[in-house]
Amino acid sequence: MPRRKGAPEVNAGSMADIAFLLLIFFLVTTTIETDAGLDRMLPPNEPPEDNVVIKQKNIFTVNINKNGQLLVEEELTDIENLRTKAMEFLDNNGDGSCAYCKGKKDQNSSDNPSKAIISLKNDRETKYATYITVQNELVGAYNELRNREAQRIFGKDYTAMESEYLASETKERMTPTEYEKLKEDVKRIQDMFPQKLSEAETSNN
Repeated sequence: MPRRKGAPEVNAGSMADIAFLLLIFFLVTTTIETDAGLDRMLPPNEPPEDNVVIKQKNIFTVNINKNGQLLVEEELTDIENLRTKAMEFLDNNGDGSCAYCKGKKDQNSSDNPSKAIISLKNDRETKYATYITVQNELVGAYNELRNREAQRIFGKDYTAMESEYLASETKERMTPTEYEKLKEDVKRIQDMFPQKLSEAETSNN
């Protein structure tokens, strides 16, 4: 009888190449979702000043509890009123040293924008959406005041100036002199209302 042949063997020599090509295909075509975060420019790493005394009236306290309620300066406040209250605090000009401020000059509120600090504290169970909304309102208070002064001095919004300055193509489009002038203008407005937003340690309450 003729000898029976065994089962035909499968040539697996190219399987590694095929797997490698498939891996590259999925890496190139797969979209990875990323969470949107807060757009912040960190301050320069400078050593803290010694013996700095901060008056309590120069601190604007904002507390968020686990239920999303806001306690602003020890007063229960709706999120819709947060920006207005923050702007009144930053623009107060209690000591009368700010020539461009239009605040009420309340002696019990901030002395001037350079000394005004906003302190934000939230509960560990605070919803992320609430936290982001509060952050946006506080940053919006700074931007509205900066827009006001940029319109007065340069005839355009600060937010537009900052966006232009941060755009990657701006430096290529402008001459070095023009770019440096834009940088100085943006810094000038920032210095008028410096963003001093401090986040206190979260609580468990």
